[in-house]
Amino acid sequence: MIEIHWGNPLSFVLPDGDVKTFTTIETAAYWLRRKWPVDDAPRAHAARMLDAAAHCMIPIGTARAAFADAAQAAGFTSLHMH
Repeated sequence: MIEIHWGNPLSFVLPDGDVKTFTTIETAAYWLRRKWPVDDAPRAHAARMLDAAAHCMIPIGTARAAFADAAQAAGFTSLHMH
């Protein structure tokens, strides 16, 4: 499988204190499907956007932004990489 990188990694502090870094659409989509702590509208929207980006229907940046919004809604704290 070819993984689609989406630019700079997105890192978040999870509610349990662990840090997770997302570097590809596939990793983000897997987390949304299998490991996400809430099943809410932002999660569903992000999943749709990641799928659309994987099929070259929308820009990767749009999917990345939807994923970041879902992470914030799920209680993840952005960890800015410098």
